[in-house]
Amino acid sequence: MTPANPGFHYTWLLWAATFLLPWALLFMARPALRRPMLWASVLTAPFGLTEPLFVPAYWNPPSLFDLAQRTGFDVESLIFCFAIGGLGVAGYRALALVPLRRLDHHARSSPRHRWHLLALASPIFVFASLIVLPWNPIYPGILALAAGATATVLCRPDLWRNALFGGGVFLALYIIFLLGLKWLWPGYIEAVWNLDALIAWRPDGLPLEELLFGFAFGTYWSSVYEHLTWRQRDVSKVRLLTGHGRPGDPQALR
Repeated sequence: MTPANPGFHYTWLLWAATFLLPWALLFMARPALRRPMLWASVLTAPFGLTEPLFVPAYWNPPSLFDLAQRTGFDVESLIFCFAIGGLGVAGYRALALVPLRRLDHHARSSPRHRWHLLALASPIFVFASLIVLPWNPIYPGILALAAGATATVLCRPDLWRNALFGGGVFLALYIIFLLGLKWLWPGYIEAVWNLDALIAWRPDGLPLEELLFGFAFGTYWSSVYEHLTWRQRDVSKVRLLTGHGRPGDPQALR
């Protein structure tokens, strides 16, 4: 890391707060997404308290009141985690416009659902088991999210679309924000990220680990709401909406 420019003091705060803009737009424009967005954001915000694990091993951003440097904690991480939680859950549903229905009792009694809660909590267990290894903490974080997405699909194969499409949507959004960070504050990435401890290949100057994190985060969180609340794509309504079925058509209800 190069010495931080004094002009970067509020960059982390501004960048984190910028994620609230698409969050607010989605929240206002799509009333049906408000509940899952709030639910996800409240659930993910506390993960901002893990920041001491990443400062300064992964990065060392100047923060409000110099909290990150003095304590490892910062306000910006809570804002960032709150915003990306809602965006991660809503990205797939905002673009796919897929109606949902609850799984019936028979489907919920499937043997694979014995691992329902374990699959949901798997990122925590994977991260806790890997963080003790002598490597940069970002890698346990990425692997934990990827493991969570894999466990979700094994438990709920019907959610594979959420995982892949949601991962792609969030990655695309995250790249836009990272490029904005690079263009608006030249030199910030080089000054703040511990690039010497990371993979040398950086697409367009962006840390590869950030791109991997973005995709892994999207693949896991895009299906969490449906997984936790026992919801799935309503195939009959999808077929009606796409013209492949008719009301009362037995084929549309399969």
